[in-house]
Amino acid sequence: MKYAGLLVMPAGFFLTLAALVLFPDAGRRAAFVLCGLAVELLGLGVAVRGHMERREPAPGAPPGEARR
Repeated sequence: MKYAGLLVMPAGFFLTLAALVLFPDAGRRAAFVLCGLAVELLGLGVAVRGHMERREPAPGAPPGEARR
């Protein structure tokens, strides 16, 4: 998943660049830029989440449960 997040981040960047080039209307351009930035943030979240270490289960916890 961490590689998927790293691939999604440039996609958001290119969406933002495309909005600046393709849309002459400022309202549409701003909305598309915000969507591109949201895609970048989602990609960053997926990448960070993919690099996090897994938690050890709590002693005495049933298998498959992580400590909270």
